[in-house]
This record gives sequence, C-alpha cells and structure tokens, in this order.
Amino acid sequence: MSRFRTTEISDEAYEHEGLRFLTVKSPALGRRGDMSLFLPDGWETMRDLPLLTLLHGVYGSHWAWPFKGGAHRTAQEMIRAGEIKPVAIVMPSDGLWGEGSGYLAHEDADYESWIVDDVPAAVMENIPSVTPDSKRTICGLSMGGYGALRLGAKHAGMFTGISAHSSITHVSQLRTFVVEDLEAYRLTDADRLGAFDWLSAHRDRLPPLRFDCGTEDILIEENRELHRRLDEAGIVHRYQEFSGGHEWPYWIEQLHLYISGQK
Repeated sequence: MSRFRTTEISDEAYEHEGLRFLTVKSPALGRRGDMSLFLPDGWETMRDLPLLTLLHGVYGSHWAWPFKGGAHRTAQEMIRAGEIKPVAIVMPSDGLWGEGSGYLAHEDADYESWIVDDVPAAVMENIPSVTPDSKRTICGLSMGGYGALRLGAKHAGMFTGISAHSSITHVSQLRTFVVEDLEAYRLTDADRLGAFDWLSAHRDRLPPLRFDCGTEDILIEENRELHRRLDEAGIVHRYQEFSGGHEWPYWIEQLHLYISGQK
C-alpha cells in the first residue's frame, strides 16, 4: 500500500540526462511536495542502488542542484569514468516554507519528516532498484548543510555518511538569510540547538562526517568554530577549507567531494 494518496511522475519520453521528477501528497507536509531524481545508466537492472540525498539552500527548490549545480552531470561523469559506483541522487524541495524551512519540524508541517521519511519512501515506491537495504548518505549546502548535519546526526542509523558545504551551523544563523523572524518557525526548544549539539548527542553512532567551507564565505568563522568544538570533544570528522565564497561556483567546484563519498 502506498504511503501517498497521490503520486505524479515525469514521462520517460521527455526525461533527459537521467533526470526524473516526482510530486507526491506528503503526509508530513499535509500537501504536495516535489523532488528531482537522478538515475544512472542501467539502473533498471540494479539492486540496492545507493541513494544520495542533496539538500538545497534558502530561496531554492528541488531543481537547484541539477539546474544550478549540474549535480546529475557530475555524478554521471564520475560513474562513467569509473571513479564511483552507480548511485541514485534525490534532490527534494525543503517544503517551500517562507524563504527556507530549515528542514525543521514546524507547528504547521513537519519538514524534517518530509526529508527523512517521505522522500526516501517516494523513491523506493517508484524506483524498485532503491530498496530499504540501499546505502543512504545525506548532504547539503548552506541551509541544506545544516539540514544534513542535524538530520544526519539525529537519524544517524539511517545514513552511511554525512557531508556539508558552507553550512549554517546553528538555527539562529537563518536570520542572516531569511526575512521571516525565527519565532515564526514555532520550533521546539530541541530544534533551536546547533549542529554541534546534535552531533555530540549522537556521537556514538555517527557515520563518517565531513564538511567544508570557502575561505571568503560569510559563514567561515561559524564553520571553523564547529570544527574546533568537534575536535575538542573528540568527535571524528574531516573539515576542509578551499578558496571561494558562499556561491554556486564554489559548490560546483567541490561537488565531487559529496559524490565521491559513494565509493
């Protein structure tokens, strides 16, 4: 029995470069939710195909990673070159609340459950090669980086890897980007915690963790502070800095770091 009352999926006749699009009536959102999906060549004959979830930043939607970052092209090139094994990539919207939902559970809709429950269920219902035994990793940029760090830690048993670019490291930093007041999110006290708090609370079951930030990024000091606190707490992780700012050229340049985590 389907988790979703309705599901719309793009017609194969019009799909291109391995991209497929899904819209489902989400139980978590109480309304429709969208996602872009990349499927590698020959996926129909594969079993337990790994699934990478890519979370976008503020202002964007499910199409940001493929049509601003070319994530599907990078993945396909790496697969064809033998650099990584085939992987499916799901790129969901954040639920489209305000200028960014934070991938958090709001009073009116659960944007966390949308990502960790509804999105993988929609993929598995429509793509038989992705199964409950498929390895799953979660990654994101900026607000999506916060989502990946927080959800990857809180639901650590679901994932085999966590990665993040140019991340917001505490929910309060959303104020830097969105017009909505933080009180409008109507969060619980637990949801107001920073990425470090979630990573520390679940340190004993964290999968491999990596994050990076551009040296000209407005969030560089916040990322350095997260790295310092993780080091002091003895939480294993990999942190890197590269030249660049809080912008798509940086995220595109570093995208292979995300995808190579599928090795």
